[in-house]
Amino acid sequence: MREFFLFCILLFSGATNLQAQTEYRVLPRDFNSDKTQQMMRSYLRQQVHAAMDKRRSELEAALKSDKGIFEYQQKRRTALVDSLGTLPERTPLHAQTLGTIQQPGFTIEKILYESQPGFHVTANLYRPAGAGPFPAILHPVGHSENGKAYESYQRANRLLVQHGFIVLCFDPIGQGERKQILDATGTPHHRGSHEHQELGVAPILLGRSLGTYMLWDGVRGIDYLCSRPDVVQSRIGCTGNSGGGNLTSYLMAFDDRIVAAAPGCFMTTHRFKNESPGPGDAEQNLYGQIGAGFDHPDYILTRAPSPTLILAATRDFVPIEGTWDAYRQAKRVYTQLGFPERVNLIEANDKHGFGQRLREGAVRFFARWLQGRQLEVFETEDTPVLTDQELQVTPQGQVLSLKNERSLFDLFTNYEQQLAENRPPLTRKIIRQVTGIRNLKDLPDPGIRLLDSKESSISPQRLIIIPEPGISLPALYWPDGKATPVLMAPSAGMNSSLKTAQQLNAQGHPVLVVEVRDTGETKTRTWRFPGADYYIAHMLGRCWLAMQAEDLLISARWLQSQNKDKSVELQTEGELGPAALHAATLEPALISELKLKETLNSWHELMTSRNAFHHLHMAVQNGLSYYDLTDLDTLRSKK
Repeated sequence: MREFFLFCILLFSGATNLQAQTEYRVLPRDFNSDKTQQMMRSYLRQQVHAAMDKRRSELEAALKSDKGIFEYQQKRRTALVDSLGTLPERTPLHAQTLGTIQQPGFTIEKILYESQPGFHVTANLYRPAGAGPFPAILHPVGHSENGKAYESYQRANRLLVQHGFIVLCFDPIGQGERKQILDATGTPHHRGSHEHQELGVAPILLGRSLGTYMLWDGVRGIDYLCSRPDVVQSRIGCTGNSGGGNLTSYLMAFDDRIVAAAPGCFMTTHRFKNESPGPGDAEQNLYGQIGAGFDHPDYILTRAPSPTLILAATRDFVPIEGTWDAYRQAKRVYTQLGFPERVNLIEANDKHGFGQRLREGAVRFFARWLQGRQLEVFETEDTPVLTDQELQVTPQGQVLSLKNERSLFDLFTNYEQQLAENRPPLTRKIIRQVTGIRNLKDLPDPGIRLLDSKESSISPQRLIIIPEPGISLPALYWPDGKATPVLMAPSAGMNSSLKTAQQLNAQGHPVLVVEVRDTGETKTRTWRFPGADYYIAHMLGRCWLAMQAEDLLISARWLQSQNKDKSVELQTEGELGPAALHAATLEPALISELKLKETLNSWHELMTSRNAFHHLHMAVQNGLSYYDLTDLDTLRSKK
């Protein structure tokens, strides 16, 4: 029995050693285990804080004079316009009223207008009885599946119209009657938030944002209101909750026709929001805004001293601490300009949503600043709510069912074609300018930590490559061999490539397997949705693809230095393919051969992809204005 027991121990020990030889880990097992402190979050957090600290210093300096505030405002307006990208052209609205619902004291008109040719917006227009003209409120809504028909939004519209306001409440892209991804039966394929993520990749490549398209729908909604003889054009307001608070913030900072604005359950600061709950949907994350020093309160500060009311909820997932910080910043600016009463905050003891006290507060605010009246407004409990079908504008409930309707994918494709027709001849200099990938000579020498002794006969050697402070790249290195050194960067982690690495080494190739940032042991554990860290980097003005491409270049250069300066063969697959293609194109003397498997071949494919979100990390801001991935192959062939 004793001999059998010893045999079992030896057998188990042998199996354990075999596993140790075939499955590797370089970083400690608790690395990235704390979601709030994992590598990429911590790395980006420092940059966010630095940018926001710099912005705060600029604001403090600006507060010393009206001139300083004006210069601060101009800088932030420029940053906002730059982050939105080129806006669509103003084209005929072709507005139609497709039906009217009679209600006690007001009517609801079913409005259809084109924010771009053939691209329709569905809206309900609440109009008081009487000849008018009336002040008007634009109401972009939050992330409700039924868009404008959501109960609390209907209640807000009814309360406003009952107090003498025309209200235009419209469906955002991807919600209500404006779903862009339908299945074979015409049924929406995703919930609104997920559809926004799928729709959010292509605009990045086009130099825009999904928010650009959503903002333009709202701008054209104001155009429609101004076209009506029953609207007082000089008295237009805007309010919305959550995603509608986001759009209200964009619109009130962008469009000077908005006299008074009340964004709800959105206003906070990047410092707080990036921590919890994290970046919002695609349309909420504008390129470079953090890097340019544009924070949430700047949506208010850029319009100071125009009347603005922050609507907030105590138990909101939007951090209330950031909301009060934003309010204090705004109050100081408005006070410096001599109009402290024009900015205010309402905090309801409630959860996220356009609740009753916020609705009442919004009506009182607009009555003061658009009607010149001081009102006590209270909503009655018996407010009726209409069904989705009753408020429906299109015959079949979706704009894509309209004859000759263009989808957002059609707009993406059309704009990409315009960009392609005007691309300059592609050079490596242009690629570097677009991506931010530095020249090889400008990349720092990495720190190298060997976890196994140089004298050890263990192969492969475990090591950590440190391309810059805060970033650790786990790696395995087989040093023996005189053939072409091979750099492998498996997107699925080092253990997925062990067999191939061992075979290459057996054939005489020195092999370095490296996990570039956000792969393998350093891959971000999802803390809100996949891509949250990408969007923080995006708002910083950082290119994710460029960061991974530089990791590859630094690793390849180190491998070259260990092998008599021979050029390197690079192998990768999947999501790292575009980064590897950029690295090989920019440094052909370093990377002489490139082998890619199962990767994205062209950014053009994402213009019509209904599943683009998993390619998010490959998207380069404004990339398609200058080239597509296929153009890199052509440039590589020229060496």
